[in-house]
Amino acid sequence: MKLLITLQDFDTRMGYILAKKEEGPKKIERLERRLTDLEMELTEETHQVEAFSRNRREMEQRIEDAESKLKKSNIKLSSIKSNKEYDAAMKEIDDLKKAKLLLEEKAIEMMEQLEALEAKCSIGREKAAEMKRQFEMDRDAVTRSIKALEQDLHALEQERLGVSRAVDAALLKRYDTLRERRGGIAVSPVIQGVCQTCHIRIPPQEFNELIRGDQLMTCPHCARIIYWGGDGQYASEEKEKSD
Repeated sequence: MKLLITLQDFDTRMGYILAKKEEGPKKIERLERRLTDLEMELTEETHQVEAFSRNRREMEQRIEDAESKLKKSNIKLSSIKSNKEYDAAMKEIDDLKKAKLLLEEKAIEMMEQLEALEAKCSIGREKAAEMKRQFEMDRDAVTRSIKALEQDLHALEQERLGVSRAVDAALLKRYDTLRERRGGIAVSPVIQGVCQTCHIRIPPQEFNELIRGDQLMTCPHCARIIYWGGDGQYASEEKEKSD
């Protein structure tokens, strides 16, 4: 029984190590996904800045064109002789001035939007750079942790192998089958009459037999191999009750 308890201890510790090993890559994957999402967001913001910059340059060109047309109209005005042509030219100049003013107002609005986007992009680049540094640090730490866990796991596997060789082959097969079917726990202590894995009380008579330790017993509820956890005072009280 002591060998089985030792095996269970090894398997529990090995299971914990394997679970920790699985957590490492998952953590790296989560961090990498967050970094990728942030970089994609930054790329989108950069594209917006580039698009706004192009639109702003186009707007500046339209303002220059409007200014050029306005100058030509003013030059043309000096050569006009009839009142009708003069009135038409003045209306054209007025329309050009209004159009130019609207373009300039829109250019100012675009400049403000562009500055806000550039500031957001700058913050995003700093955040992405910091997250990338943190990601690389966490990745290296997880890699080191996994290597250490693998070393611990290998050492436990070697120790477990030595113990398993000392266990009767049929009993070892029974133990391994239980462990596979019962979530990794094949052996469970019973304390104060309660199986510490399924947490259900075993019948008093079976508990008394378990205390005597004459035979290998299983929990009547979860079918795991059980052993007395050594709660002597409770055992005495139960024995007095049965007498």
